[in-house]
Amino acid sequence: MPASKRKATAPVALPKADVQPAEPATPAPKSAQQEEQKGPINWILHRILRVTLLLAIYFTWKQFFGKQDSKGSGNEIDWEQDQIGYEPILVDRERRAAVLEAFKHSYNAYEKDAFGFDDYHPISHTGSNMSPKGGIGYFVVDSLDSLLVMGLEDEFSRAKSWVEKNLQFDIDDKFHNFEITIRVLGGLLSAYHLSGGEKVFLDKAVDLADRLMPVFDTPSGLPLSFVNPHKREGIADADNRGLTSVAEAATLQLELKYLSELTGNPIYWRKAEKVMNIIRTQPKKDGLVPIFLSPESGTFMFSDIRLGSRGDSYYEYLYKQFVQTNRTESVYREMHDEAMDGIKKHLLKRSEVRKLVYTSELQPARDASGKGLILQDVPKQDHLVCFLAASFLLGATDSGTSPLPLDRETFSDSQTDDFWAGTELLKGCVDTYHKTKTGLAPEIVMYHRDAALCHRDQREWFINSRARAAPNPPIDARNILRPETVESLFVAYRVTGDPKYREWGWEIFQAFNKHCRLPDGGYASILDVDEVPVKYEDRMETFWISETLKYLYLLFSEKELVPLDKFVFNTEAHILPVFTPTVVQAVHEVEF
Repeated sequence: MPASKRKATAPVALPKADVQPAEPATPAPKSAQQEEQKGPINWILHRILRVTLLLAIYFTWKQFFGKQDSKGSGNEIDWEQDQIGYEPILVDRERRAAVLEAFKHSYNAYEKDAFGFDDYHPISHTGSNMSPKGGIGYFVVDSLDSLLVMGLEDEFSRAKSWVEKNLQFDIDDKFHNFEITIRVLGGLLSAYHLSGGEKVFLDKAVDLADRLMPVFDTPSGLPLSFVNPHKREGIADADNRGLTSVAEAATLQLELKYLSELTGNPIYWRKAEKVMNIIRTQPKKDGLVPIFLSPESGTFMFSDIRLGSRGDSYYEYLYKQFVQTNRTESVYREMHDEAMDGIKKHLLKRSEVRKLVYTSELQPARDASGKGLILQDVPKQDHLVCFLAASFLLGATDSGTSPLPLDRETFSDSQTDDFWAGTELLKGCVDTYHKTKTGLAPEIVMYHRDAALCHRDQREWFINSRARAAPNPPIDARNILRPETVESLFVAYRVTGDPKYREWGWEIFQAFNKHCRLPDGGYASILDVDEVPVKYEDRMETFWISETLKYLYLLFSEKELVPLDKFVFNTEAHILPVFTPTVVQAVHEVEF
């Protein structure tokens, strides 16, 4: 989830632009029969060359990566493995209990030191709020459905009591509409459903949503980035010339559509759907979109095309919108398929030596003449992008409804390609954990485009800006307890039953325990994943509780606990039910 945003290059009006792409990744050939169509002699020569090339790559890999190196943590991915394993998806009681203990160690420290505050600082044992005028429930509400899923009834009862007595949104200050929607509105709606319909959560959700609605009062209907809930007015993003990001605009739909379904009030659905109608009718690059839109004109602006911050959850919500309304809105399945095809065509790449799959970005740059603008391919991948493996796999297996063990012979070409992309991208994401000194992934990596540099560094990627940031570690080297990789490991395990995903998740959990756990309670972010002993940042992000530990808990749980065909997770991992719409007709009668 895009909980922390990075500033982007200043956007300008959208011209026609050329793209300078790097070599895209392509799936392996699907069968030898396709090869035979080239003729038997060509086919034999092709097979000989292919085997020779594979042997050369294998021995190169053995020479440079076969031994444990001083930089790695000792966990190596079997990158040649192409088979999907299978085991019945049953609870692993020992490992799930360990995750539950880590959750209690985290949440109990927050409850003791900073209960009711929006943020928690576990080293100084203090809390802080997003506004000096009071808290808005970020941490408590973000925790509610995790408490319910993990069966922590006493903690949930105390949190519910705090919501009843203390949570209020009449605060005269500026808040980020995207964050308050995914964390607080999403958390309240999930708590309402999972608690069996506790009215207080729905009442608070309606109050909050009504205060957020003015962000949509723009000439186009696209939302502004900020809101003053006391004045009930939207506020433009001055840092980005009043533009809104596609993630900010198109990551509100799961929450607002479900709220309309619960209340029978179509206004929330109507506002959310208009955003999607605007985006759907805009020109795209094979389903890919720039990260910035103008709320004034309702058009995209020339800006980065990327899958990390400001872009990520737009792509995440396409398939989830299709599933949420019980597959009644096929337009979102079509938008998802088009976007996934565009990603495979333009952004999916393979690393130089081990051929790990990663994603690049298209960033605005001047052309050779210095007069025109192009989109330049940059081999940069945020940790945030690792959600994408789950999106590919959910689409390929229809949210895990494909029977297990998987019979990939029954897959269509599109399913095969998406399944390949999801599993291979996940390998690359896990590699960013395995190849650091701590076994934890950095915030952002850059991939080498020179094999010699891969051999020099003994890994396919590097952390940028170390020289400029010295003697301090660069921001990109941090690990802030992010969830995206374990999210995709959870989904991958649920849709395949392959035990390696549990093993990789367990290794990541052990690294969190070893390097981020504080003896007096809580877990802390670390400043540099390649420095041991670690240096801490005095913060435990709310998504550690709402996402990372929840996904790990579910990874080691039985498949009947939050089944993927009955629920969707919002981008803060809040659990919302699949439903058949009953207010859609009312919405369609409203003129956009």
